Amino acid sequence: MALIEAKNLTFTYAGREKPSIEDINLSIDRGEFVILTGPSGCGKTTLCRCFNGLIPHFYNGELKGEVIVAGLKVDEHPTYELACHVGMVFQNPENQLFALSVEKDVAFGLENLGLPREEIRKRVDWAMKMTGIYELRERAPYELSGGQQQRVAIASILAMQSEVMVLDEPTSFLDPLGAKQIFDVIYRLNRELGITVILVEHRLDLAANYATRVIVMNDGKIVMDGPPKKILSSEKAKLIGIGIPKATRLYQILKNDGIPLRRNKTPITPKEVAELIVEAFNHD
Repeated sequence: MALIEAKNLTFTYAGREKPSIEDINLSIDRGEFVILTGPSGCGKTTLCRCFNGLIPHFYNGELKGEVIVAGLKVDEHPTYELACHVGMVFQNPENQLFALSVEKDVAFGLENLGLPREEIRKRVDWAMKMTGIYELRERAPYELSGGQQQRVAIASILAMQSEVMVLDEPTSFLDPLGAKQIFDVIYRLNRELGITVILVEHRLDLAANYATRVIVMNDGKIVMDGPPKKILSSEKAKLIGIGIPKATRLYQILKNDGIPLRRNKTPITPKEVAELIVEAFNHD
């Protein structure tokens, strides 16, 4: 059984005539690492708000169809209950961090659930160690770098032991090294703990290497869905205007120029395309 299911899902924000998402049918299994991408305004964030109950419980509008998460119909269960299954990390971590120390921020959600103090301590320490911020536990969040703040936001979701982690462009304020460090943390949580990851991301040069699946949205609809190499090498993806990895673009240019690249698998990382180039020249 799928962990997340959307059936004929359409949502129109109050005061608008055109739906932000329209006729979405989607199934995501436990343990998948999914990239959700597409042009700005295509409905990615709106779809994610449906997964954790912000739609329809917080954002007003007309909802048609249904979303089922961990067997729960989203419109029939409150957001605090859904938060135990789906955690969301926002684009700007400062929007989620407000306590006077890292460990208090990580503990906030657990305290709201009324868990015993011993259980809170155990989960908070575990989440901070998993995300590599245990040594920062007594620091104030505003003293941290952007990458460190994003780790704190991830740890606060991890401590809730949610089955699904939704991340809405979590690296948009980070440099490439900081972005890679965040992706490494997310990938580790996905591989070691089986957490289902839904990553909204434009910068696919780094992110595509971690995903098992890429979903492309355009104009409120899902227009492509499949393995990263297949989606990112397609002509349709280029026409939609998503951020094709530079390694993939280089591979396509070299092939069009007649360079004898022997493998048919499309590269999505610099390492993969470098290996193809070396192989081609060694063959000559």
